[in-house]
Amino acid sequence: MDQQMIAAYGQTAPTARMQAHGNKICRVAMQQGYDLFAKQGSMIAYTGFITFNPWRDSRGQRARGAITGEKVELMQCTGQGDLYLADYGADVVMLQLNGEALSVNGANILAFDAQLTKSIESIPGLAAKFSGNGMFNIKLEGTGWVAITTQGTPVVLNPGERETYVDPDALVAWSSGLRVKTKSSMRAMNLIGRGSGEAMQVAFTGSGYVVVQPSEDSTDRFHIRG
Repeated sequence: MDQQMIAAYGQTAPTARMQAHGNKICRVAMQQGYDLFAKQGSMIAYTGFITFNPWRDSRGQRARGAITGEKVELMQCTGQGDLYLADYGADVVMLQLNGEALSVNGANILAFDAQLTKSIESIPGLAAKFSGNGMFNIKLEGTGWVAITTQGTPVVLNPGERETYVDPDALVAWSSGLRVKTKSSMRAMNLIGRGSGEAMQVAFTGSGYVVVQPSEDSTDRFHIRG
């Protein structure tokens, strides 16, 4: 067996609940009693004993949350071992929340710890403007890990008191403590803002961070594939 290949790509001992293997695979150290929600179909490999079941609501029915008419399909992962997740070769970023809240585009969710509180929220100012359908995110809150995907290597911005503007088609996630508003300009629509039909940006200020991907293709923005 090629030892160089093993050294470069082989398994290593986990050092955290979630960690990157390369830049396109998320490795999760699964433990009994610490379930995980992951995008259905994202499992590429696992070791140990892990079971996968569709996420079901309190009535035992399969839960499919509506986001602008699309279906959010998650699976609940339970057991012990090493779980490897990926999503069509997208880059993967891991974030650890410590009593914080994170707002993430539904299409960019890969996995998150089951103990985090999850809800669907609309983005202020974009409910009737973005692609004619509104813009909705998944809000995760509490203490635990989150894995998100981006189309290419992202940039993480820290707005502070200077307004930071982001094209909504490139916007992936942000910490919920930030102040959010929108800005539009029909005069600049031929120069910026490819996907929204006009030059619209989302403006952030305050203490926190914004994750932006190097892509403005919103074709599959809201569809969470199973």
